[in-house]
Amino acid sequence: MKRGILYIIFFMSNVMLANVSLPSIVSDHMVLQQNEDVKFWGWASPNEEVQIKPSWTDEVYKVKATNLAKWEINIKTPEAGATYSITITGYNEIIINDVLIGEVWLCSGQSNMEMSASWGIKDGDEEVSKANYPTIRFFRVEKSSADYPQEHIIGKWEVCTPKTMKNNSAVAYFFAQKLQTTLKDTPVGLIISAWGGTPAEIWMPKEVFQSNQVLDEAANQHKPDEWGPIKPSKAFNTMIYPIIGYNLSGTLWYQGEKNVGSLVYDQVLSALIDSWRDLWQDDFPFYIVQIAPYDDGYEHFGGVKIRNAQRIIANNKENTEIVVVSDVSPTDDIHPKDKKSVGIRLANLALKKYYKVIDSLVEHPQVDSVAFNKKKAMVHFKNAEGLYISGNTSLFEIAGEDNVFYPAQIKLKDQTIIVSSNKVKQPTRIRFAWGNALQSNVYNRADLPASSFITEQ
Repeated sequence: MKRGILYIIFFMSNVMLANVSLPSIVSDHMVLQQNEDVKFWGWASPNEEVQIKPSWTDEVYKVKATNLAKWEINIKTPEAGATYSITITGYNEIIINDVLIGEVWLCSGQSNMEMSASWGIKDGDEEVSKANYPTIRFFRVEKSSADYPQEHIIGKWEVCTPKTMKNNSAVAYFFAQKLQTTLKDTPVGLIISAWGGTPAEIWMPKEVFQSNQVLDEAANQHKPDEWGPIKPSKAFNTMIYPIIGYNLSGTLWYQGEKNVGSLVYDQVLSALIDSWRDLWQDDFPFYIVQIAPYDDGYEHFGGVKIRNAQRIIANNKENTEIVVVSDVSPTDDIHPKDKKSVGIRLANLALKKYYKVIDSLVEHPQVDSVAFNKKKAMVHFKNAEGLYISGNTSLFEIAGEDNVFYPAQIKLKDQTIIVSSNKVKQPTRIRFAWGNALQSNVYNRADLPASSFITEQ
């Protein structure tokens, strides 16, 4: 009888003293943001004391779990380096090994962000064979969806090897590889949360739609898709929400094809950026890859309108930049194979704008202003050093008050393009490369193309 009582007491003590547990992103091989107070969190019994001992310091951090069985604490990280361990002790003990301190980027969007070397990329076999970068780490978030925000996320940290690189985002990998050529001895962590065939609306919190009727109506116009969810917040709840607060350097975003046809994509993307920055309480860099020209066989301007919306957001929103990829993307492939050029261009923006370690021209020519003077339009560009037009074809069109566009003649003078047409006596609008499958032919000295654009009415 005494033995039975002891068994009961032992059983009850184990029920009452629940083990400390951690989110999957706080695990072996993780990368933590350097020189910051980084967020650690997890679960434990109410009022249970949790002690955290990182190997980079003698300090022991202590926190007690709340009555909701949750705990959270910020811990100061050192400068970039490797390799560390973290011991977390409550009623049990967890040791996290092979922890790196460096730079962490969230990489999100749809299939062109998700696309790995295993899908078939340019020079894929050669790039895979060279992909031995032990201080590049991937955390690929597995696809899942839910109606409400979740606390747990599905994924694990992986060391970059040919095997792991082959099955992770190629754009993200080439971005990290380029960063490491300049930021010597700096580990890079890539959180890859992407899902092919998904609209932007599924990556945003539900509150955005509750307070914005325009976005709510637009979100509910998406038609069901066999490849993924289309309802607002479905992926956000499971693939973004559980990692809110995990310290980041910034975000890479490659999405838009699923929103082709939207008339309010500029508002959608702007709301997404604002919502993520609000949730992280950080105005982190947000770098957009513009969707590539693509001939889908239909007569419409849906694709180029998305590109223009992306251009507008990058131009108007603080700490937001765009990469134009029309020159490295054939118009018959919605999944362009040259992911290295895309990753390098993103990295160059980060190295100049965020890390401030290079000062070369890495931005695409960007229309700055258009002045109408009698029968001509004077188009002025930013980032226009060495501006040139490839070939003899004009992709400019010009219109008057009737809003009928005609092919235009062009003349390049210094960093200004003069646009005119004999059919338009008093021009009021112009557009450039205005077609779903039109590739830009205006470049700067860095051989970066200008974005398609249209002037406002």
